Formats: sequence, C-alpha cells, structure tokens
Amino acid sequence: MEQKKIEKEKEYLYWLCQIPGIGAVSMARMWELLGSFERIYNIEGTRLVDMGILPRKAGGAFDRWKGKLGEERKRYGELKERGIRFVSVMDGEYPRRLRSIYDFPMALYVKGRLPEDTVPSAAIIGARNCTSYGRQVARMLGKRLGEAGIQIISGMALGIDGAGHQGALDGKGSTFAVLGSGVDVCYPRSHWPLYCQIPEKGGILSEFPVGEQALPQHFPMRNRIISGLADAIVVVEARERSGSLITADLGLEQGKEIFAVPGMITGPLSLGSNQLIRPGASVVTAAEDILEFFRLNEKQNLKFGENNENGLVKKEKMLYSCLDFQPKYFDQVVVESGLPVEEVMCLLTELEWKGLILQPDSHYYVKKM
Repeated sequence: MEQKKIEKEKEYLYWLCQIPGIGAVSMARMWELLGSFERIYNIEGTRLVDMGILPRKAGGAFDRWKGKLGEERKRYGELKERGIRFVSVMDGEYPRRLRSIYDFPMALYVKGRLPEDTVPSAAIIGARNCTSYGRQVARMLGKRLGEAGIQIISGMALGIDGAGHQGALDGKGSTFAVLGSGVDVCYPRSHWPLYCQIPEKGGILSEFPVGEQALPQHFPMRNRIISGLADAIVVVEARERSGSLITADLGLEQGKEIFAVPGMITGPLSLGSNQLIRPGASVVTAAEDILEFFRLNEKQNLKFGENNENGLVKKEKMLYSCLDFQPKYFDQVVVESGLPVEEVMCLLTELEWKGLILQPDSHYYVKKM
C-alpha cells in the first residue's frame, strides 16, 4: 500500500480508535471483513450490530461518532506538534512481536520510539507496594540486562515497574513503558522524572487515546501489550492474586519464558512469585540466569536465537509451558497446545534432545528439574 493511501487510512483508523466501547478484536474483525478503515467508516453501525461485530450500545456510538470525523482529523494532524506518533498495523515499524498475539492493538500512540524487533527484550514486573529488597533487585536486574543490550519493558507503575525502568536507564540501556492511560498522561504523577527520561532512551506507548486517564479496567488490557513485547517476563515480587500474575499468564499463553525471583515463604509479596516457580517458572538467583536464556555472557555479543524469526523458538516455549513436573500423555499435550500432531512430535523431540524434558514412559512427557 502506497504511503499516501496509508496516511489516509490512518486518519480513519484514528477516528475509529476514539469511539468508546470498540476494542481491538472488534476493530480487527471489521478490518478483516471490509479490508479498509475508510470502508468501515462508510458502513452503518446497525449493520455491524446485525453482523455480530459490535454490541448495540457500541453500534450507536459508532453512528454518532461519524459527525466527528472532521474534528478527529484535526486532532490527528496535531499529534506531531505534541511529540506523539500514531503507529498503525499498516506501518512497517509496528512491532512484529505484537502481531502474533490474539488481541493485538490496531494502533499505538508513541512518544520516543518502539522496541526493535531484532533486539531481545525482557519485561520486569511486580508489586507496586514492594519491599526495599524487591525494589533493589528490580533495579539491579534492569541495570544488568540494560548493560547487556536487552530492552526492558514495563508499565511505569510504582514499585517494581519503576525500579526496572530506572535500572535500565542506570545501565544506559533502552527501556519502554506501556501505560494504562494516554501517552500524554503521566501516571503516577510521582514518576514525572522517569516519564521525561524514558523517551530519551526508548519510548512510552499506549493503545488508549490521548488525554485518557488511567482507569482500573485499563491495566489488564495494558498487561497483554507488556507481555506481547517481551521475549521473557521477570516477576520480582507479586501477591497471590495480582496484575503481575495476569501478565505472566498472558505471557505463557503467548509462549514467553517466565522467570521469578524467589522470596520468603511467609511473605505476602512472595506468594505470587513463589507460586509461579512451583509449576515451572525459571528461578532467578542472579542476572546471569536471565542472560543465559538470551545466550549471553560477559565476553559475547547478543546472540538472540535465529529461529525466533520463523517462530520455532516461540513454539518450543509455548509447548514447554504446556508441560509440568507430572507426566502428561502425548494426546493431552496436543490438545492443550492446539498444534498439529506432527509438529508437536517434532517439537517434543527437539526439547528432549536439548535436555529440557524427559519421557519417563512411552508417550508421556515431563519437564526436567
């Protein structure tokens, strides 16, 4: 698609992104069926409701918003003056990692730049009300990984998130904050210095419209982007039921490697991270545990797996996450993975050859401790 046409399409997509009640999956379905955001604009909301794409309330908002196209085009044109870019799925710089998740955002608002597709990235996440120990560990890991050239992804929240970002900056590395608000809204306000520094060494991004405030329902949506942009997810401290565990679960579904920093068995902030270790998350005792996953050491340059380009490494991770320390029958692994039988057989053989899994009985597979 030529650039002039892409720019016109982006104006219609920007208009669509401002309509309340229309999420990423609905936008993707409309785009898939109609093939153009301009065509989406020209269809009636009632028709989209009849097609089962939009609920009735969102269909009404869709029709009402048509009168705001001129106003939204003007706002779209003003983004550049505010230092904000609107990056759509039609743009070459849209992150390839995000394209592989089910409910990928159709566009991102960006201050600074986006993570590079060819550079390894790790998410450092955890509790807002963390301990002093947790904050120090997150900052140390962010610094060490940043120094090694790994991009650090997090949500700029208080506690562990902020410490991970700061560590990456300390290590002169790249870091990227995914917000649960518009990119022009610094949340929390106390992170204003961090908010100003991050775009200099990375970027701030969000799928929420400019000016949108941070709302509780935004954060689970934000978390899928954090996990989607990362190759590995590091949980430093987390309560038993927390947003960090949601992000880790999303990461498992997306085939990402999960790491957890162990904590005291009596500490409430360790329950979540310890809970991840029990079914098989990798234990972090030092930054080297994570660097080893990225095939790094002190004397080598980055060697991110070449197979990542064609999805093999990702599928291996996803299949590995379907196993645990209790033997599973081959048929059950096929069902849980959703992959073809022949592909599961090949991937299991590869994982066994690498020493990551065992076959204690014929057609039963288990993670190796």
